[in-house]
Amino acid sequence: MVVNNTNFLFDIDGTLTPSRSVIDNEFKNFFLKWMDNKSIYLVTGSDKEKTIEQIGIEIWKKVKKSYQSCGNAVYENGRLIRKLDFIINEKLENFLIDLLHTSSWKEKYSLHIDQRIGLINFSTIGRKCPREARKRYYDWDNKEKEREIICKKVEKEFPLLEASIGGEISIDIYPKGKNKAQVLDEINGPIFFFGDRCQKGGNDYPIVKRLEKEQRKYNVYNVSGFQETWEILKTI
Repeated sequence: MVVNNTNFLFDIDGTLTPSRSVIDNEFKNFFLKWMDNKSIYLVTGSDKEKTIEQIGIEIWKKVKKSYQSCGNAVYENGRLIRKLDFIINEKLENFLIDLLHTSSWKEKYSLHIDQRIGLINFSTIGRKCPREARKRYYDWDNKEKEREIICKKVEKEFPLLEASIGGEISIDIYPKGKNKAQVLDEINGPIFFFGDRCQKGGNDYPIVKRLEKEQRKYNVYNVSGFQETWEILKTI
């Protein structure tokens, strides 16, 4: 498959890398070559530092733009060109602390509330959890739907905010409308979008929903991991 004048948008965690881990070295070498002469954008809920830690500075600087924090911090040529100032207030912080204390999940670590540019990332297990605990929580959450329930509670209590599931253990909270779909405001032409949370409630879903609504030329790939992304890219 050869596609001209197409914009390629990539989520990172679970799409270009294993969840919360660094990019596979063989895939990285392939991807760096594949990027040549293409319009490529990163669209992630993570901040700049975590993104570079996962994919490396070469890829990060080679893309046209990197949309961090669901597009609330935008980098071009390694330089921050735009950001949204959204800081957690006392009411929201106390609300999240209450959710943390009443969670049915009892195995907890540190960094439950992570303030990023333009959004708050919240995790009941805590972002500092080891990989084994992350897997346990992810499997448990798939059954109990805790993160889905928390998102609904946040949006009900704070109608000016949105909450969506991101990654394996957390949710993203930001002002209504400041989700990943906002990146489409400045990207014209056909779009190929790769993400691992394209289903309703996931933080990739707003992009899918808007593409469908605007009836733009697009392809969406809801991948199960970087290996699937890799196989698809080999055909493009």
